[in-house]
Amino acid sequence: MNSISNKKEKKHLSPSSTIVLSFAAIILVGTFLLTLPFITRDGKGLSLFTAFFTAVSSVCVCGLTLIDPAVTLTAAGQAVLLLLIELGGISFVTIATFFIFVFKKRSGLKNLRLAQEYTNIDTFSQVKPLVRTIIIITFSCQLVGAILLSFRFVPLYGLKGFWLSVFTSVSAYCNAGFDLFGFQKEFGSLSSFNGDGYVLTVIMLLIIVGSLGFFVFHDIIEYRKNKRLTLHSKITLIFSLSLIVIGFLGFLIFEGSNEKTLGSLSAYEKFWAAMFQSVTARSAGFSSVDLSQMREISKLFMIFLMFVGAGSGSTGGGIKISTFAVLIMTVFSVIKNRNETVILGKRIDKRIVAKSVSIMFLFMSIVFVSTGLLIIDLPNGTVINILFEAVSALAPTGATVGITSQLGPFGLSVIMISMFLGRVGPVCFMVSLNSKDKTQNKEILPEGRIMVG
Repeated sequence: MNSISNKKEKKHLSPSSTIVLSFAAIILVGTFLLTLPFITRDGKGLSLFTAFFTAVSSVCVCGLTLIDPAVTLTAAGQAVLLLLIELGGISFVTIATFFIFVFKKRSGLKNLRLAQEYTNIDTFSQVKPLVRTIIIITFSCQLVGAILLSFRFVPLYGLKGFWLSVFTSVSAYCNAGFDLFGFQKEFGSLSSFNGDGYVLTVIMLLIIVGSLGFFVFHDIIEYRKNKRLTLHSKITLIFSLSLIVIGFLGFLIFEGSNEKTLGSLSAYEKFWAAMFQSVTARSAGFSSVDLSQMREISKLFMIFLMFVGAGSGSTGGGIKISTFAVLIMTVFSVIKNRNETVILGKRIDKRIVAKSVSIMFLFMSIVFVSTGLLIIDLPNGTVINILFEAVSALAPTGATVGITSQLGPFGLSVIMISMFLGRVGPVCFMVSLNSKDKTQNKEILPEGRIMVG
């Protein structure tokens, strides 16, 4: 009897497998919808490959695209795209917590550990409050953002401004990078709003809120009760602010005299363009200048920002701010001859350090492989531009220097795989492929010593 129950137990999907398959299912449904005739203005629907690429990019909230939504898609098509962005933006957490909560009684300690890793919570009693907070924060921020943007867009574009406000608000909060301003300049993103501090500020705030992570805002909401912030929230807030300032100064220094980007702008426009690019670079993919015209040092600088990415449990990607913080402080701890990683006076569990190193290694490995494959597909492209696009896809940020539109089916397939891995997380994807349960392995192995450095 026990053997039969054990066999049934093994057939259940792990939470990580469920998450991966859920994203894949949403992408497939989105692909089908985008091929329908009423989706495009020409009444033919998107080709299967283009629809698949667009679905992957929107669900993975990346923003790399082969079409300009404002030019190619009808209002219905834009609505489908927006729905895919919304599902991709919030489901990273909500799907994970929902399925972990459903499976918790049957899957035992293994899934409890996965829940703790994925949601940074201590007990399952926190799952429902957290999901409720996610939903409230998401739709409240998007509603407020849409209202604020409508004050500018409605006077400019009439009734169309309402739809532009809603779409832009959702896309910005989800850090997706899609926009509907191609009717002004195809693939121009937000370049027409360089001098509009109001619009850029609203969009930047939406990006920041979405990129900090739901856990940070849940922590902030609970601050009145607890009178303290968790270490995770402190790290995320401190490093986010630091990276925004560093990014702002970096773009001003590197691009301030470049006539093809910031150099031709007034001091006022230059300030907003540099600040906006700093905020959007790590996760959102919007742009107010032509990124393909940036200097190579600026592209390299932006690659670093995209690689770091947003906060854990957020709508953004990258290796995550907390991972970056753990890696940086581990280096400092080694330099100071400490045996353990210390951040803000707190000792970091070695398992977290090991996971951070694993994330970094997997991301770098994927970037290395994808860059090599893209070079094969586009031999005439410059390495820095190809590397930029590879990191943008994996982050997934969606910023582009124009490489994606030049790729063939093979290169675009590499980009899609990178976007998918970046959204579900390389570690989660690898765990989903490993069906063996190691939690019961209590074998104590002898310690081995090797020389490093």
